[in-house]
Amino acid sequence: MAGYNALALLSILASGRAFAPAAVGGGRSPTHLAAETLTFAKTDARTGKPTGTSFLPAEAVERASKGNPIEKAKLKKDGTSAFVDVYEYAAKLRAGEMTWEEVEAADLNTRLKFVGMLHRDKRTPGQFMMRLKVPNGIVNADQMRFYAECVEKYGEEKGVVDITTRQNIQLRGVKIEDAPDIIDGLHARNQTSFQSALDSVRNMVGSPLAGIDDQELVDTREFCNALNDLVSLDPVTNTRGNPMWGNLPRKFNIAVSGSRDDYAHTHINDIGLVPTPHAKSGAMGFNVVLGGYMSIKRVAESIPSGMWIPADRESVVTLSEAILRIFRDESERKDRQKARLMWLVEKYGVEEFKKAVIKEVESYDRGVKVEDAQPGPTGAFERRELLGVHKQPQAGKSRVGVLVPTGRLSVKECRQIADLADEYSGGEVRLTVEQNFILPNVEDDKVGALLKEPALNGNSRMKVNAGFIEGNTVSCTGAHFCGLALIETKAHAEAVAKKLEDLVTVDRPIRIHWTGCPNSCGQVQVADIGIMGGPARKLNEETGKMMAVPGCKIFVGGRIGEDAHLALDPYATGIPLEEESLIPELVKILKEEFGATDKKQRKRDKLKKLVGLA
Repeated sequence: MAGYNALALLSILASGRAFAPAAVGGGRSPTHLAAETLTFAKTDARTGKPTGTSFLPAEAVERASKGNPIEKAKLKKDGTSAFVDVYEYAAKLRAGEMTWEEVEAADLNTRLKFVGMLHRDKRTPGQFMMRLKVPNGIVNADQMRFYAECVEKYGEEKGVVDITTRQNIQLRGVKIEDAPDIIDGLHARNQTSFQSALDSVRNMVGSPLAGIDDQELVDTREFCNALNDLVSLDPVTNTRGNPMWGNLPRKFNIAVSGSRDDYAHTHINDIGLVPTPHAKSGAMGFNVVLGGYMSIKRVAESIPSGMWIPADRESVVTLSEAILRIFRDESERKDRQKARLMWLVEKYGVEEFKKAVIKEVESYDRGVKVEDAQPGPTGAFERRELLGVHKQPQAGKSRVGVLVPTGRLSVKECRQIADLADEYSGGEVRLTVEQNFILPNVEDDKVGALLKEPALNGNSRMKVNAGFIEGNTVSCTGAHFCGLALIETKAHAEAVAKKLEDLVTVDRPIRIHWTGCPNSCGQVQVADIGIMGGPARKLNEETGKMMAVPGCKIFVGGRIGEDAHLALDPYATGIPLEEESLIPELVKILKEEFGATDKKQRKRDKLKKLVGLA
């Protein structure tokens, strides 16, 4: 890795506001001196890069030193060089010089998250989920095959690949000794896992229809790639891992919407860029919304910032950098539940935060102008579907959306997708926040052959023409791998969706989201019906007593798109998770709230039930 020379180091530190101004009047206290020493002197001898901490002003370092345990851990051992430790640990593990249990605890369960490696200690001890960065959710056939190769050795139960609610990829079952080969393979394919977890800017979400949409307002691909490079590409060494953003107070989410459909879900991101033309000039730009997030303590919908920027690369990157700098240096370092952007915006007040951002943007002297928010569209608009076959504006081409139940992919399914992409879409695959995928640019005269492919028919889980319920089911990881989850979600979600399809008919897509715990990684508050793991009790017929059983809360009425709305209050609580209790409750909700009707059974299906074959 190329080292930082002195001039480059000074340049990048200065641009990151690393040097705090001297206190007005008098000398600095020993605390300030200690903090300043930490700020100026912290470089990693192994990488030649400055640490993430070195970019913080003295005041932020001081607050971090008195902050929560994770803040103190980051000061003690910077996360930006964690990838070096991964390589060193892996070498020792391969040589038999240590076991995974001997890896330093803080590294094992916290610090390696900066490399995208999350230890699943409660479910699969010694094995990790590795989260990638897939800007705009675009992958290719070679990458899909590589994912399969990475996890195949861990077996069908543990070695799986997940499509996430941020258009991202997670590899499951990964062991430390195998991580260097995976990291090198990702980098060779222009992908990375660096700075994808813990206190980092997460995957850049964009429109899955970018460049192939006749109602597109903005092609989001360039912006997602530029923002991904801003936060995870070192501008000095041109290597992955940008120390400038290596010590944020908390995770940070950015979404760039490309159309009125808002496939990126800007309303639940820290920064949401909503495409809006300028009222006077007609120039395309973005209204900026801020502060949307979900957590165990609070769920907040993003709020208008009052800002508009032109839809050009420089403006998007500069505005995002300005907001990130303010967030990094000024946000909470003690209470992690209050270390999200919304809390900082509320502390400032929206108008004052706007002024602070504009001042920051102007200080960069890049010619970027932030204007007042522009009026949004007022005409009627109906959000379009992503699954199924749809014509593209390109003559003779179509996009084909394919269901992946709950986003869970086996090694075989990854390779099947790669083969389909090579055959029909020029090797390209688009991931969606609904955990499905799209094959773009399919020649119209090949669509029929694609729809007959064995990978999309028969006993295959993947399908093009999915039902309105199964095609819109989303799920978090659940208790299979996640130690925070109160219930298993993915298996239940897939099974329940199929049964609901058999029981009722609905006349529109019904989005059912599952999440294992109140952290709401499954985003239940945005769903038509959201199912969150929680306590429940049920009568034990043998003892005659009420017994604790796996259960859930149910949320109803979330919305996405232009008219987005979060359902914050549970519709029902304490519902046992077993199907004999949950299914009737869901059928009732579907009928009462969404107009579902009982499905008419064919005569042969009735006969099968009568003779016990169904």
